[in-house]
Amino acid sequence: MEEDNKGELVQSLIDAVNEISSMSDYRSTVKKQYCNMARRLKLLTPMFEEIRESKEAIPDETVRSLVSLKEALDSAKELLRFGSEGSKIYLVLEREQIMNKFRDATTKLEQALSGISYENLDISDEVKEQVELVLTQFRRAKGRADSPNVELYEDLLSLYNKTNNAATDPAVLRRLSEKLQLTGIADLTQESLALHEMVAASGGDPGESIEKMSMLLKKIKDFVQTENPNMDGPGPGPGPGPGPGREKNRPPSGSALPSEENLRVPVIPDDFRCPISLELMKDPVIVSTGQTYERSCIEKWLDAGHGTCPKTQQTLINTVLTPNYVLRSLIAQWCEAHGFEPPKRPSSSRPNKTTSSCSPAELTKIEILLNKLTSGNPEDQQSAACEIRLLAKRNADNRIAIAEAGAIRPLVELLSTPDSRTQEHAVTALLNLSICEDNKGNIITSGAVPGIVHVLKKGSMEARENAAATLFSLSVVDGNKITIGATGAIPPLVTLLSEGTQRGKKDAATALFNLCIYQGNKGKAVRAGVVPILMRLLMEPGGGMMDEALAILAILASHPEGKASIGAAEAVPVLVDVIGSGSPRNRENAAAVLVHLFSADQKYLVEAQELGVIVPLLDLAQNGTDRGKRKAVQLLERLSRFVGQQKQVQAQAEAQSQAQQPQPSSTANLMDS
Repeated sequence: MEEDNKGELVQSLIDAVNEISSMSDYRSTVKKQYCNMARRLKLLTPMFEEIRESKEAIPDETVRSLVSLKEALDSAKELLRFGSEGSKIYLVLEREQIMNKFRDATTKLEQALSGISYENLDISDEVKEQVELVLTQFRRAKGRADSPNVELYEDLLSLYNKTNNAATDPAVLRRLSEKLQLTGIADLTQESLALHEMVAASGGDPGESIEKMSMLLKKIKDFVQTENPNMDGPGPGPGPGPGPGREKNRPPSGSALPSEENLRVPVIPDDFRCPISLELMKDPVIVSTGQTYERSCIEKWLDAGHGTCPKTQQTLINTVLTPNYVLRSLIAQWCEAHGFEPPKRPSSSRPNKTTSSCSPAELTKIEILLNKLTSGNPEDQQSAACEIRLLAKRNADNRIAIAEAGAIRPLVELLSTPDSRTQEHAVTALLNLSICEDNKGNIITSGAVPGIVHVLKKGSMEARENAAATLFSLSVVDGNKITIGATGAIPPLVTLLSEGTQRGKKDAATALFNLCIYQGNKGKAVRAGVVPILMRLLMEPGGGMMDEALAILAILASHPEGKASIGAAEAVPVLVDVIGSGSPRNRENAAAVLVHLFSADQKYLVEAQELGVIVPLLDLAQNGTDRGKRKAVQLLERLSRFVGQQKQVQAQAEAQSQAQQPQPSSTANLMDS
């Protein structure tokens, strides 16, 4: 086997184990088995490192075994990642499926390790013994399964199978919230996001089981909020934040039964009302602050020139409107249960195809341009791409007509042309066409993403900037975030963030922010080296990219690799400084990053305390945004607990020291003698 190929294979094995090592925790229902698997896999790293450092060639048979091991590691990595970040409710309800996957992954790992001829590898005896131990443990684990929590499963299943209006025993809800660890705002939000990502991974249309899990989560959330009336509703993710007047509309604690009037006319839950119109939402969408609005209402707000979130008054980092599929499904279920006509899905309420209002002369012009675009003549193609770019920029009718004429595919083909100017016109034309919602899907299905990524890597600076902006525009659709991330777009976006013009950096940052909303893209961004670049931008004189850098760091900090990379970049002093003197939104994001760092390692907490973070946190807790206040309170509570633990340890040390000192009577006797 060639040395380069051997190095790549072995490095990929090391990288896979390192990714597994970076996963910080697992859901309680699978914690024991998953921790054991991760611990065993970490023990393989010394073998891979010795193979990498060896000068001896690896036999082909052993190479095939190592390739099988890489495939088994990748399967195990995805399984463990879901156990670390996935839905807690899903992990319990689908326990048979989850355990079957776990057994399959264990079997694959055991078979792959068994197929390696260790005698043919240049590794030490100690490492061989360690691998033999790992292999033995996998063989034992293959035939053993821990008994599941039957009560938790039955409680959850009974609630899952209840009709929407069936009464639920509060004791069951209490047990579920405690055993699933869904007792606070952060837990509920994380679970909501996990379900939302399952919806996104399925193409954006939830199946019946995920819809029922969403309704189940809603019941647990309502119970938790009833038990803790002062708790805010989850902000980001599929569930909206609390509507205006949420607390004052809640019935008093003594009025558990609905009134006669409420029995006749059901009250629309606040979560289902748009915070702007206070009407039942038909097409709920999420803005960058995590709040949910009716699409038409928030679009009017944005079209009027507003750049803030109506509910929180925070500045919107972008104007992306992400469909809230889970909430839409919950609203439809509630409507059916209470005799309301369910809101029609936007796709079925619109005409099948949007048509343009272009004049016959304009349509003829577009046809002529399309003929030039497909002529094969480089000069005609360049001029046609340029004119289409300008036409698409002008108005919505042109965008629709150009797409209807079939211009998207020829423009995609021109992305790989060696002529940089034609390439630039083509990618910018696609950017302008993508503004029309109906065109986004056509651009993706035409196979545009690899070509856009090519331009992002190789094009002129203006073409690269517009390629980044195009990826941002396309990634508004949740499913496209996965497609774009999987096509290798993230590393060149990180490069543009580092070396682009100010506009280029802004375009790259906005695209990266949007792509990293999807959990699977966060690790890719971190591995592409985005964190050191963000830290550099954060400390630039003038701070032109501070808002974007902090917003992206706040998203990445929730990922194990992101957390580790931010800590390694010595971010704490900068974050403390921002909390003390930054804008309201930046203070909020800096505090959010610190929350994740504090949970990762106590040393960051010590460092922040030594830098005097308590005073600015006290100010943020009083004068910050709503989210900033919550983050500040979380940090202050952790600091308070840490200080208390320090005092306790110090007191114990002093007591022990005093106990070890010689008694006065002994000293007196020595002096007498």
